[in-house]
Amino acid sequence: MQRVEIINLEKETARAIMLNNATFFRRVYGEDFSGTLSQGQTVDKNQLINVVQSSGAHYQSFTASDIQVKLFQETAIATCLWSSRGTYQGRQVDTQMRVMHVYINSPRGWHVVAGQTTPLPPYGPHPL
Repeated sequence: MQRVEIINLEKETARAIMLNNATFFRRVYGEDFSGTLSQGQTVDKNQLINVVQSSGAHYQSFTASDIQVKLFQETAIATCLWSSRGTYQGRQVDTQMRVMHVYINSPRGWHVVAGQTTPLPPYGPHPL
């Protein structure tokens, strides 16, 4: 059951990015979130929300696939493949990235506390 919850959260993350929906990140990402985006920039929760809301990216599709979840008591590690198609800075971009999220289970449910995004070749501009 917990594995299914994490898989659903990973799919919801991709959908929230596609829709530039910051509400999802406010609800699911922990206040102490720390992440690294595809160009190496480190972000906290508020910075990530700003990137999602104001990236200038417009997606036709953004999906999470090949989702793998490892559970360790109240901690989960999720890895997946993000595939997106859209426009960024006026150019058509098709990207794939490997992503890792660390989740902690609390009385309020699963929260992402850390994340790492790694672009796959060919490399192109992308806000995340």
